[in-house]
Amino acid sequence: MNFYNNMHPYYCGIDLHARLLYVCIIDNTGLILVHKKIKDDPGALLKLLKPYIGDIVVGVECMHCWYWVADFCKEHTIDFILGHALYMKAIHGGKAKNDKIDSYKIAKLIRGGNFPLAYVYDKDMRATRDLLRRRTKIVRHGTDLKAHVANTASQYNLPAHNVNLKNVCDREKMRYYFPDPVVQRSINLNMAILDCYHNELKPLEHYIEKMAKQHNPVHLNILQTINGIGRILALTIIYEIGDINRFSSVQKFASYSRLVKCKAESAGKTYGTQGNKIGNAHLKWAFSEAAVLLLRHNHNANKYLEKLQKRMSKAKALSALAHKLGRCVCVFS
Repeated sequence: MNFYNNMHPYYCGIDLHARLLYVCIIDNTGLILVHKKIKDDPGALLKLLKPYIGDIVVGVECMHCWYWVADFCKEHTIDFILGHALYMKAIHGGKAKNDKIDSYKIAKLIRGGNFPLAYVYDKDMRATRDLLRRRTKIVRHGTDLKAHVANTASQYNLPAHNVNLKNVCDREKMRYYFPDPVVQRSINLNMAILDCYHNELKPLEHYIEKMAKQHNPVHLNILQTINGIGRILALTIIYEIGDINRFSSVQKFASYSRLVKCKAESAGKTYGTQGNKIGNAHLKWAFSEAAVLLLRHNHNANKYLEKLQKRMSKAKALSALAHKLGRCVCVFS
């Protein structure tokens, strides 16, 4: 956990929502100067911050609509910091909780050096990262549709279909597979959506790759030379990392990628692990997939996995292999 420790004459905490924000500005003695609710209007926010520009830092909790505030602060040369949502538990305590109280607590956290920092992702790559995440979500939905077809066949005690629904001809075969017309209508709906996904995803992947060649062509080529990492995994790693220099050590990168677990200890006793959901889920998925793909037709990787399995389970051995891949990527980058 990293905290913001820079000193400023004024500190601004914003409790951010989609259509409104509550702004609290305090000075370095803790005196409240501004405490006001406004609409999500850059002009209204500028009006409040203008007397303090050059001497103020603005902090918000990381949520889905922080992009415009970060861009607004950069445009007006205002120091901006983003709070890690899972670490900002201090604003959720207390008997009473509302936007006014939360904005004050955020300002106090910044002033006291207890504001937990999250990474402010670069504006130039932000939209492409979100597009790639959208692509991943759609692919997973397509996988759910394919699984539904297989489960429906089992539900009606029909023989398992030996087709690959990634292929157009195999999807056409499934349009007449079920004797019940109502069930077949449900399957045809799946096939229609899969056809749409098939037509849209390939051009989308080509477009994302084209953007990656503009943003980070060197790392894109290097990553694809690693066994187990193909085009999609390379793109995911590049856009989820952003700037590799933000990690001061390989260990911090591994922690951010959810490749290590942290012990929970007290009074010399261990109480398992915690913080398993803190970090980047997309990087965790990418390195886990790369570890499985690395084992295909790779004698040395399989030999190393067998060595790991002598002292741990197969699942833990695969996680350890993913950890090794993550460390390699961090060093190469």
